[in-house]
Amino acid sequence: MSTERSQKAEEIMHHTRELLTAGGYNSFSYADLAERVQIRKSSIHHHFPGKADLVQAVVSDYRQQAQAGMAATSQRFAGDALGEINSYVNFWATCIKENNSPFCICVTLAVELPVLPKEVAQEVSGHFADLTDWLTGVLGRGEKSGIFTLRESTAAEAKSLMATVHGAIISARAFNNADVFLEIVKPAIGRLVKSR
Repeated sequence: MSTERSQKAEEIMHHTRELLTAGGYNSFSYADLAERVQIRKSSIHHHFPGKADLVQAVVSDYRQQAQAGMAATSQRFAGDALGEINSYVNFWATCIKENNSPFCICVTLAVELPVLPKEVAQEVSGHFADLTDWLTGVLGRGEKSGIFTLRESTAAEAKSLMATVHGAIISARAFNNADVFLEIVKPAIGRLVKSR
């Protein structure tokens, strides 16, 4: 459920998401945000009393957008599990290549999970649970329809695919090469596809 926010609050969240994507929770302060948004720190506190409140709101929005994206993908590719997986992968391939959202903020934040405020950590873990549940469903449908051959349980295969995609995102950043992403992910999908 989306919360009604002022335009300024949305702007603060937009910049926060960019800062989280670039460097994680501890990479910025309200002073950094105030400079970017060109408002006083006290004005940010008016919208979001503390940094944990702000980051929780950003991650919660990110989760809602991801959930909507997964639902739309499943609806668009109804009956085509491979189409769903390819759409998920192509989303990230495009984000990385066009550099418009080249990194999942939850991957960045997962690295910091032990030191994150509890409410932020719960949102981050929730995102991974949402994604695992969706991928489990997609892989299960694909196995049932004969598209995929799974060597492990659907949940284990879903976690493995998710880890591969996220690892490939990190690798693309590490090598500063967008093509690395698909070089890693395509063979992983190929291993799932049933031999004809």
